[in-house]
Amino acid sequence: MEVSTVSPSPASPTEGDDLCDIDVTDVAVDSVTLLICLCGLAGNGAVLCLLQRNPATCYIINLAFASFSFLHFAVPSTLLYLLEELSCSTIVPLVFLRALFPLLLFSYNLGLYLLTAISIERCTSILCPLWYRCRRPQRLSWVVCALLWALSITVIVTMTALCHSKEHEHCQMSLITMYALNLFFFAPAMVISSTILFIKVKCISQQQQPKRLNIVIFLVVLFFLLFALPLSLCNFLQQLGYITVPSQVVFLLTCIHSTINPFIYFLVGGCRRPCSVGSLRLSLQRVFEEPEENTAHSGDPAMDTAFPAC
Repeated sequence: MEVSTVSPSPASPTEGDDLCDIDVTDVAVDSVTLLICLCGLAGNGAVLCLLQRNPATCYIINLAFASFSFLHFAVPSTLLYLLEELSCSTIVPLVFLRALFPLLLFSYNLGLYLLTAISIERCTSILCPLWYRCRRPQRLSWVVCALLWALSITVIVTMTALCHSKEHEHCQMSLITMYALNLFFFAPAMVISSTILFIKVKCISQQQQPKRLNIVIFLVVLFFLLFALPLSLCNFLQQLGYITVPSQVVFLLTCIHSTINPFIYFLVGGCRRPCSVGSLRLSLQRVFEEPEENTAHSGDPAMDTAFPAC
């Protein structure tokens, strides 16, 4: 199984009696990656602990868990590779990489699927406010999250089973199919729904200040396209035989995306210094539990929505 497509490339061991030649660039990139991952674990952990569990926050909690899981698996991988580069010796066993690779891809795919669902649902709440408020099933968020979890598990289990077989072509085809699904189905759906949401909110915002949640979703999607989507794109091209950017850079960008989401929530929610547990919880409530009276006086019914309202 090709493990370098999602995790940093290990340092090459020294040959003969040559002195250890440390690549300063690789060490710097892995050090920054490790620091960003630790910050992301703290941020996503804060979201998981402080955000109230209800249908309105179902997607965000699952998204925070997916990001936390990705960073949780990225930390030991990056740390071991950093130790390899500093010691010029092989530390990471191949069996560890084979076990870590599907876990990283699972959490990455789950975050992509959830973010697509968030964009589509928020777009629906703007375009079809009456259906969204009156006829939308109360447990729709939980059902969608469960289906996306099942899809993520199915994709990874299938890919892992094929890559553990003796047929290299089957493994390569499963990876190409998985990355193609991300690039040509989920990513376009996310972009289209987010673009519609942005245009609609921009028109409405000429009369009233846009809701914080709309700003958060747009920023999260934007940063995903800039930082996380390159992983699927580069790995897809790599499986087709094209030369892409170094895997360490792509891995760093993905870690940045998994880290930055909680800080977007807190900043848009209006967290001010000094940041305490109470202020962080209040900033999350301002974004994801925005009261109805903020939009009750709006003349446009599209603004009189919640996400989700049940």
